[in-house]
Amino acid sequence: MSIRNPSPSLYNEDLAPAEERKWGAFSIFNVWTSDVHSLWGYYLAASLFLLCGSFVNFVIAIGIGSLVIFLLMSMVGNAGVRTGVPFPVLARASFGTFGANVPALVRAVVACFWYGAQTAAASGAIVALLIRNESLLAFHQNSHMLGHSTLELICYVIVWALQLLIIQRGMETVRKFQDWAGPAVWIMMLILAVYLVVKSGTFSFGSEIPRDVLIEKTKDAGVPGEPGSFAALAAVAATWITYFAALYLNFCDFSRYATSEKALRKGNLWGLPINLLAFCLVAGVTTTAAFTVYGEVLLHPEMISAKFESWFLALLAALTFAIATLGINVVANFVSPAFDFANVFPRQINFKRGGYIAALIALVLYPFAPWETGAAHFVNFIGSTMGPIFGIMMVDYYLIRKSQLNVEALYHENGEFRFQNGWHGNAFIAFAVGALFSSILPTFTSILPDWWGTYGWFFGVGIGGAIYFVLRMGARRNPAFAAR
Repeated sequence: MSIRNPSPSLYNEDLAPAEERKWGAFSIFNVWTSDVHSLWGYYLAASLFLLCGSFVNFVIAIGIGSLVIFLLMSMVGNAGVRTGVPFPVLARASFGTFGANVPALVRAVVACFWYGAQTAAASGAIVALLIRNESLLAFHQNSHMLGHSTLELICYVIVWALQLLIIQRGMETVRKFQDWAGPAVWIMMLILAVYLVVKSGTFSFGSEIPRDVLIEKTKDAGVPGEPGSFAALAAVAATWITYFAALYLNFCDFSRYATSEKALRKGNLWGLPINLLAFCLVAGVTTTAAFTVYGEVLLHPEMISAKFESWFLALLAALTFAIATLGINVVANFVSPAFDFANVFPRQINFKRGGYIAALIALVLYPFAPWETGAAHFVNFIGSTMGPIFGIMMVDYYLIRKSQLNVEALYHENGEFRFQNGWHGNAFIAFAVGALFSSILPTFTSILPDWWGTYGWFFGVGIGGAIYFVLRMGARRNPAFAAR
């Protein structure tokens, strides 16, 4: 749709409602193959596999988690198809025309952390290949800069720079890249699994890994209960759901280009519950077979491929995993901050410049490497910060507005979503209380029980959404507070 006389401080071509909609079910499906099929996705899946203790438990926990992910992504995805707007513009309906900059910046900062984590994982795959050479291994062990080996630093910068080439031509280039990058890693994952199963001489889902090894490997995962217990399975499902917390917010950045809700639903169905479960099972089989072959639990696929006797197979694996990880970075961690930073300064920052800012922040973060913690710890901390935002936006769109949104008013400073000078007080009260219980208290205090942080994202969604709903209903019944 065409926006008449938009406010310059709220509009540019990248933020405008999508007019060209070419993303069919296959492209939506590949959003998810690009998002999940990465070194970090494998690492998390393999880590969660150990916590489940058995094949049946793994299928149940990951299966339930994947169905919940499908439902949540359908909610935000449908909003994108119907409105055609990106996440920071959609957030204006609940947070106000200028207040939406806050959730946009929160999402952008989270993306920068993930951008760095995924870039480090991709460069790590290259490092694992290079140190097969004795000279490079010696260089890796003896030369260090900025808290990392010099070889790691060089590979990180090279991979970081290569990603910038993908986005030179905008979102259509992103779609074309992900349409082949996602399937490519599936092929490599299967090759990796088959190679190890054949080499091990057995096909199993975890029975070869002794229980004492499972307990030792998962003791610092930040998850309550021993592997296979109900507490551990619940934590696995919760962590798997939380892993997608960032994309719950900005999946509409992609779904707004979908040809229809039917195409979106089909792409989501194949890309989420079906694809997620299959990917996790391959990770489980590979982890078990690798233990049988090498006698140790290897959670990182680049560590497995580095042990291959065939240099060519190791090269193929390293390049495939690196490319796949670039795919998720472009999809999940470049597109979102590109739109988010553009939303804050639409007259000065467009899609490309916003993406460059995100990439620069990820580069600055590298010496500190905040992602070098346990998988569950990192995922739950990062995800919990976004729970209240998602709860508020979905309550506003589905319960308050009944899926009816005045899209044109999203681009006008003095329109329906002005609230208090462009800021919606009720949304920020709900966000503050939700964030208090989802991330601040469990991270920086010992007031709440240890298990609380594992479910921080859920508490954020529930508390933030509930408080927002109560405040909005109160404002509707009291005209004096209607503007709030």
